[in-house]
Amino acid sequence: MLVPIKDIKIKKRVRKDLGNLEDLKDSLRTYGLLNPITLNSKYELIAGERRLQSAIQLGWTSINANIVDNLTEVEQLEMEIEENNQRKEFTDTELMEGYKRLQRLRNPGFFYRIFLFFKHLLQKIADFFSNKK
Repeated sequence: MLVPIKDIKIKKRVRKDLGNLEDLKDSLRTYGLLNPITLNSKYELIAGERRLQSAIQLGWTSINANIVDNLTEVEQLEMEIEENNQRKEFTDTELMEGYKRLQRLRNPGFFYRIFLFFKHLLQKIADFFSNKK
């Protein structure tokens, strides 16, 4: 659900230090908001303060949010803690493998480019003949 940022209320939070938001703002600029923030039905922030603050600094006027209802104050605090505590960073090996795969996809080898060309050509030929019917 798209929510006007001006309507969101931020109550007392567990996290005091939001850290450097520059990388997150770069990600929001490039890819948009990948995971919505979480609000209760009164539009009080439960989870996603770093995303929200980054969006505010970027000048966004609205943000995607999941609205959860009928949660006790205890459940909301549990949700905030859980959302921030259950993250696991990539290992160095996982991160390197991911970047290697990305590099190969961005810069395919000569034979792979030829394969893609012929695959595309064969699809066009098949489309041509299927439209003749």
